[in-house]
Amino acid sequence: MSRRDRTHEKLQFRLGYRFADLDLLERALTHSSAISPGKRIERSYQRLEFLGDRVLGLVVADMLYRRYPESNEGDLSRTLNTLVRKETCADIARQLDLGQEMILGESEARSGGADKDAILGDVTEAVIGAIYLDGGLEPARNFIERLFEDFLVDGHASRADAKTTLQEWAQARGLDPPAYILVQRTGPDHAPEFTIAVDLAGFEHVEATGSSKKIAEHKAAELFLIRHKVWKERT
Repeated sequence: MSRRDRTHEKLQFRLGYRFADLDLLERALTHSSAISPGKRIERSYQRLEFLGDRVLGLVVADMLYRRYPESNEGDLSRTLNTLVRKETCADIARQLDLGQEMILGESEARSGGADKDAILGDVTEAVIGAIYLDGGLEPARNFIERLFEDFLVDGHASRADAKTTLQEWAQARGLDPPAYILVQRTGPDHAPEFTIAVDLAGFEHVEATGSSKKIAEHKAAELFLIRHKVWKERT
């Protein structure tokens, strides 16, 4: 087995999906900067990203429609937009270590392309598109539901963003902005868990755990707001 094949084995394990056509996975990881101009449409992830974006939107819309029967169209739309935005997809890419698997042109690699939100978000969508083409809607749905679950829980709220609300609450009291401290990282590489503490001068730390640092930060901020009665606990 070649080094690239071994890499694909590890990546497919993290994805939770085994490809029948590995060329689709290879294309999903290939940035246009790594391909000669005449082959960019055919060999880069651009077309897969276009398809994956639509599959992601459909699956997330269906998840929200089924899970929140009492929510109106406006609430559903706000949550959908949160879940399918590039930053969320980039967080998924970091969970899966897609950056280290990407095929980038030399200049893009030097400029840190493997850690740019825009590129990582595109690659996540391209992988979704590749899974859809390789196995159909159900494997793509399973992938999305598994990896976007925590973001769905965090994103479905009619109230404002927890971190923004907490920062504004602190500033209104003349306090420095809250800091978010990584307490620990546990779990295997393909399914990490991060524990984050909110540090705000004069208050006890509040900790929360999530499958990414961003999710844990938002959960910790929400718990802080609930503890200090800025927000009511969810029912």
